[in-house]
Amino acid sequence: MAKRVLIVGAGYAGIEAALTLNKKKKKEDIEITLVDKNEYHTLLTELHEVAGNRISEEGIRISLKSIFKYTSVNVVMDEITSFDFDNNKAFSKSKEYEYDYLILAMGSTPNFFGIPGLKEHAFTLWSFDDAVRIREHIKKCFILASQESDREARKRLLTFVVAGAGFTGVEMIGELAIWSRSLCKEHGIDSKDVRLVIVDMLPRILNNLKESNSAKAHKYLEKKLKVEVLLNTKIMEATEQGIVFENGSVDAATVIWAAGIQGNSQGLSLERFGRQNRLKVDEFCRTEYKNVYSIGDLGGLSDNEGRPYAAMVENAIQTGHGAAENIINHIRGKEQKKVEVKFHGTMVSVGNYFCVSEIMGKSLPVWLSILMKFFVNIHYLWEITGFRGVSRYLYHEILERRQKKNIVEQHYSTRMQAWWLTPLRLFLGGMWLYEGIVKLTEGWLSSPKLASFLGMASDATSAASGTASYITRIDDVFTIKTGLINFFIQTESRLVEGATISSQQLAKLEFFHFGDFNLVPWFLQNVVLANDGVAMFFQVLVVILEILVGLMLLGGAFTFIGSLISVSLLTMFITSTGLYKETWWMMFASIATMGGAGRAFGLDYYLIPYLNNVWESFWKNRKFRLFFRRSLDRFD
Repeated sequence: MAKRVLIVGAGYAGIEAALTLNKKKKKEDIEITLVDKNEYHTLLTELHEVAGNRISEEGIRISLKSIFKYTSVNVVMDEITSFDFDNNKAFSKSKEYEYDYLILAMGSTPNFFGIPGLKEHAFTLWSFDDAVRIREHIKKCFILASQESDREARKRLLTFVVAGAGFTGVEMIGELAIWSRSLCKEHGIDSKDVRLVIVDMLPRILNNLKESNSAKAHKYLEKKLKVEVLLNTKIMEATEQGIVFENGSVDAATVIWAAGIQGNSQGLSLERFGRQNRLKVDEFCRTEYKNVYSIGDLGGLSDNEGRPYAAMVENAIQTGHGAAENIINHIRGKEQKKVEVKFHGTMVSVGNYFCVSEIMGKSLPVWLSILMKFFVNIHYLWEITGFRGVSRYLYHEILERRQKKNIVEQHYSTRMQAWWLTPLRLFLGGMWLYEGIVKLTEGWLSSPKLASFLGMASDATSAASGTASYITRIDDVFTIKTGLINFFIQTESRLVEGATISSQQLAKLEFFHFGDFNLVPWFLQNVVLANDGVAMFFQVLVVILEILVGLMLLGGAFTFIGSLISVSLLTMFITSTGLYKETWWMMFASIATMGGAGRAFGLDYYLIPYLNNVWESFWKNRKFRLFFRRSLDRFD
């Protein structure tokens, strides 16, 4: 009889547990059911980007069906309201779920710490709906402020308070500071009229980071973003008018609470651990019921010193993975394995252009911190959705970013339909195929031709045309010389008895030309043309690559790779023989066709989604299959 595993909650922990169970089970008959009140997974670490209108809400929402496509996980949209742990049952309003193993992964909820008025008058930032609600409210505030004649009412509408200077609060106020500039311009409001405040009872912001990183972020908030930072300030109450402190108050139409969370354990008759209402678990993530596991923010897994691990994504993923492995071990009659969480680092973005991070105990510079945050999200999305999830993330973060863009971003994010590139792709592919076929007819696969082609033949006769005796003269038209890179536009003239019979322009690049040493000619002479065998290898390779690139571009298959090879071949030519004026266009065409030219009227329209589906199926099932149901599905 099949073992039934019920997972409640589709956050980071629940998804990892479900994918791990699906991946690890082999011959075992295991039914995996994942229940969540939403049909999507939310990237909670990016909520501030939606609330601050950096990206569309679709950029943080991932369909659960797409995540568990090609798996045996049964995804159910429902809300569990109660549990009968003694009889292994869970209940929603309309259904009953029986289980042999239960994984509680309901995450966390905001913790108001009993402060009066917060729940009624403050916004929270802990769900997809929260982020959208905040964004729309902020838009409304600026619209109303632009129409408001009463000075005090207008001032209140343009005052925004974020309570809590931890990761979420600092990221939220950073996004709001950037977005407010665009809103001011859009609604004709002086940016000096906007008041941004972040408040915390601790002595510094980002208290979990090193003091140097905290100070760096604090300075950026105050000096660059003009945010008021109120520290050592205890919030006493929230009212319709704003927020009240121990020693004062701020009138504000917007108060965002980001100062604490607690385990979403309401209604659970299980032992809790610590002030955050997290469930008490043993070292294997089990509650007092040995077939019930609690993971992520809800689970109170502790380190060797008895301190619960921080409620962060790495904790969620690693406890989800550990609990799933322990269920597999129990089914197989093996011992439970201790679950240990290892944190690798933290990144906190303050708007789009500033980020602080600590990776493996090292503080990274701002630019590298920004890249690391991208890489972490890319890695996670690659694990759960493959290439399509990564491309979708980059699309929203880079091309469809909503906040004000600099002049370069405005241009590179402009979109164009891929089919406009189809004629160029076909013509470029045709030219490469023609070049390869010509070389075949000239005997490039049977006799040495490369030395002559590169102008490095050992005697003048072999380098000369068979139809006439002439002298070749090269004249510089335009030069840029730096030593490291030298660029030339030259005129190549053919002279017979002193008279010019033909001339043509070419472009040439030199790398590392110092004195008598010239890198490319040295490499060609000593490596490529070292002997006839090596020369023939490279000669045949050139022919094969030219024909291959031609076929790839004509068919629109792996167009980016084909275009990249095209650029490489042309770079080889421009650094050796030079690139003649008639073929300069091929370099620019190769760059243009890198931008997805095969996605329209080309095989890439089918190939790229198919390969992603094959990867997803293999990664999620550890079984390599080339053909399976829905393997040709395009991206959702």
